[in-house]
Amino acid sequence: MSAAPLPRRQRDAQQAVDPAGKGTVMVKNLEDMQKLGKDNVDATMTSLGAMSKGLQTIAVEMADYTKKIFEDGTAATEKLLGAKSIEKAFEVQSDYAKTAYEGFVAQATKFGELYAGLAQEAYKPFENAMGKVAAK
Repeated sequence: MSAAPLPRRQRDAQQAVDPAGKGTVMVKNLEDMQKLGKDNVDATMTSLGAMSKGLQTIAVEMADYTKKIFEDGTAATEKLLGAKSIEKAFEVQSDYAKTAYEGFVAQATKFGELYAGLAQEAYKPFENAMGKVAAK
């Protein structure tokens, strides 16, 4: 005995729920979206951890540099106040200016490297995630 055709309303309702008869494909796509969302959250947390470590390193480096320039400035001021002649005062000031500038340039280079490393480490989890998406 053959099955009777479904009434029109029932057939339309069934097609509205699963128009192409591909309900399993929709569930699979939903699972993929959930996995992608979880992967993005994981990548974000890893990135934030890397940023936290990088910023802590930069803060420690900045504190050390600040302490060093304060000590160098204090020592130069003491030498300057102890100078017996104007020529000696100019010499002390010139030496201090030269070493302060060289130290600044070296420290600026170091900070640039630290910030570049921070950016690379913070981006790395997203780079891996984008590679996975592009591979699909």
